[in-house]
Amino acid sequence: MQRPPQEDFSLKETKPHLGGGKVTGDKLTSTYDLVEQMQYLYVRVVKAKDLPGKDVTGSLDPYVEVRLGNYRGTTRHFEKKSNPEWNQVFAFSKERIQASVLEVNVKDKDFIKDDFVGRVTFDLNDIPKRVPPDSPLAPQWYRLEDRSGNKVKGELMLAVWMGTQADEAFPESWHSDAATVSGAEALANIRSKVYLSPKLWYLRVNVIEAQDLIPGDRSRFPEVYVKAILGNQALRTRVSMSKTINPMWNEDLMFVAAEPFEEPLILSVEDRVAPNNDEVLGRCAIPLQYIERRLDHRPINSKWYNLEKHIIVEGEKKKEIKFASRIHMRLYLEGGYHVLDESTHYSSDLRPTAKQLWKSSIGVLELGILNAQGLSPMKTKDNRATTDAYCVAKYGQKWVRTRTIIDSFAPKWNEQYTWEIFDPCTVITIGVFDNCHLHGGDKPGGARDSRIGKVRIRLSTLETDRVYTHSYPLLVLHPTGVKKMGEIHLAVRFTCSSLMNMMHMYSQPLLPKMHYIHPLTVTQLDSLRHQATQIVSMRLSRAEPPLRKEIVEYMLDVGSHMWSMRRSKANFFRIMGVLGGLIAIGRWFDQICNWKNPITTVLIHILFLILVLYPELILPTIFLYLFLIGVWYYRWRPRHPPHMDTRLSCADNAHPDELDEEFDTFPTSRPPDIVRMRYDRLRSIAGRIQTVVGDLATQGERLQSLLSWRDPRATALFVIFCLIAAIVLYVTPFQVVALLSGFYVLRHPRFRHKLPSAPLNFFRRLPARTDCML
Repeated sequence: MQRPPQEDFSLKETKPHLGGGKVTGDKLTSTYDLVEQMQYLYVRVVKAKDLPGKDVTGSLDPYVEVRLGNYRGTTRHFEKKSNPEWNQVFAFSKERIQASVLEVNVKDKDFIKDDFVGRVTFDLNDIPKRVPPDSPLAPQWYRLEDRSGNKVKGELMLAVWMGTQADEAFPESWHSDAATVSGAEALANIRSKVYLSPKLWYLRVNVIEAQDLIPGDRSRFPEVYVKAILGNQALRTRVSMSKTINPMWNEDLMFVAAEPFEEPLILSVEDRVAPNNDEVLGRCAIPLQYIERRLDHRPINSKWYNLEKHIIVEGEKKKEIKFASRIHMRLYLEGGYHVLDESTHYSSDLRPTAKQLWKSSIGVLELGILNAQGLSPMKTKDNRATTDAYCVAKYGQKWVRTRTIIDSFAPKWNEQYTWEIFDPCTVITIGVFDNCHLHGGDKPGGARDSRIGKVRIRLSTLETDRVYTHSYPLLVLHPTGVKKMGEIHLAVRFTCSSLMNMMHMYSQPLLPKMHYIHPLTVTQLDSLRHQATQIVSMRLSRAEPPLRKEIVEYMLDVGSHMWSMRRSKANFFRIMGVLGGLIAIGRWFDQICNWKNPITTVLIHILFLILVLYPELILPTIFLYLFLIGVWYYRWRPRHPPHMDTRLSCADNAHPDELDEEFDTFPTSRPPDIVRMRYDRLRSIAGRIQTVVGDLATQGERLQSLLSWRDPRATALFVIFCLIAAIVLYVTPFQVVALLSGFYVLRHPRFRHKLPSAPLNFFRRLPARTDCML
């Protein structure tokens, strides 16, 4: 299927009017310097006093109506109260104001028609301006007037000012552009929020042995295993080989646990009496807050735990205290690992769990979410297409969500957020979604927020202290092919606090050292990552307002490891692209050998003779050549962050049948049953092959990126190293270099370190083209 020719999937550089056009050295006035300034009229309604009674009974159910032209915002009302307190803020966008007078009316809630109590009016020309970091404007008491302008009984405390979106009142305000949204729950759903994902730990349960088990049937050898449950995670050991009442296992089980630790670890020792009949020989529950925490690979003391046996008496579970069986275990929370909750290619955080092991930050990332253009209609409301868009950005543990702009295909957010950076080889992800929870709140099995698109930016591809302003296409893959859902306009700045610290990071291991000293298996990591993403999505969906499961899973790339013919082809073409250079050199050398160009072949013969006669020139010549190529390529270094490439992803010409397979459910929904089983097995195996192929392509692309200036700091380090190496090798006898290299490679294991070497760490940190993969 060919993509329509009018679709433009390219990245566009823009020149927006940021920070209101002010460029100052003062950090305080430039709090919102990466977004366009938006002017708002703010009205804070604090409280009222001495309000007159209106009903026959003399009571009053007061509320305040703030009216500006056609826009009308109301506070909640109080039953029978003459001194109510509201403390609510209303914000009116200046560009939509079509009136010269602001009215603040106090009214009495009634069944038939609300009664007018009094009002305060303001001329918009007299309203003061407030610019942070000035303190908030103090509210004042105003006497109420009737419609004729005469003073009446009652006073209203208000603060009215002109400000920008940098105002502290902005996130919690009622906005005039959301006037159609009603209900406290729906209003909470459209406000901007910052979320923190829970702190995750790996829990290691080392099951050693059990003692004095009492099986129900003494006439047979027990077949005992241990089952461990933490939340919705359940793991079990193998059946013990020692078929006695004192079985041994010495087996590790790994779980993901999240703070605060709400659920205990439940262990049960079970005897397999028959194929589908397991008898519980004992059980114990261990609260996680009392478990020891380990920061490195030092051994932890093991403990004995008593196993309790429960019996059912008249339908009730009772504890049977006869003779305590015991289980010997080593339990600890691993603080030295980083708990992976997102794809390793797009990780936004690589720090270990334990805060004591964190290194100091190396800089700050600032993101300005400006606006979007040309968004696709996402739903139908009142017989017309509409989109209620908001953005979610995720880096490290901090998730941010912008306010929802109601009913707009070109929303303007102009919100700015900041993150602390601990590693430059990380990725920030920005997703755009359509809010489907504006009317009536949640219904069981109800609407899901639709995805509009996603942008990933790798920090190491950004130059320090440069403001990048680009319009990114929002691309989503549908069963019908790749579709552009609009464009999002972002401003990004990566500020480095210490260049030396950042350059030093390139020699450090990518993950904490525990991953190399006591590595986890690939299967373990896959299972643990799945559990971690489930925990994060469950916790964030319980926040108020919730960050829903479908959003968290889309941002964390859950399901990206599933088989896809399109992705497999894309990874194959990536490998061919990397090998293309080697193939070209092979063809060129073949032409030299075949004397296709006699002059070139003669020159190669002369060069070959020189290098054989003077072997010390070989390495300096190679490094000098690499240095010159690196300097030459500097002219064509990328000037913008990389983005999704539809051609690289093979999304622009994917066959409809391949896309149908990619969007098929897992297990497959295609009949008959035997085909389903075989099809699933094939997809599972092919998914692993696809990952291996992708990893091979990643290694080759990292080699390519050494001189491409895609990561400017890494290429600068490599080019400088090449120059120094060329000079050092030029003045050092070749025999000395060869001897030292040989002895270093053949060195004794005593002189080897378990952690990867600095060159290997540098290579693993180089960017590949995974960032551009859909």
